Amino acid sequence: MSGPAFAACLWVIAAAATALLPMRAQMLPGLVLLIAAPGLVGWIGVVHGWLWTVPAVLAFVSMFRRPLAYLLHRLTGWPPLRPQGPEGRA
Repeated sequence: MSGPAFAACLWVIAAAATALLPMRAQMLPGLVLLIAAPGLVGWIGVVHGWLWTVPAVLAFVSMFRRPLAYLLHRLTGWPPLRPQGPEGRA
């Protein structure tokens, strides 16, 4: 198994373990995973090519869609998204 594939497996295990934590305890490990992901995806792309980079990027965006949307809104000056309750109301 290549280095980037092994690192990606460890990243997925760390992400799954982080998801099991209470919400307040997820912030720091989630931030570390969020920062590490672009480097890992780039490493996958360099070693294995763009064909494996596309699914890695899609998986990353899927897992971090809310934090990425929040950061995008903060960077563009739009008001941050409010989380919705189970009834679809804020």
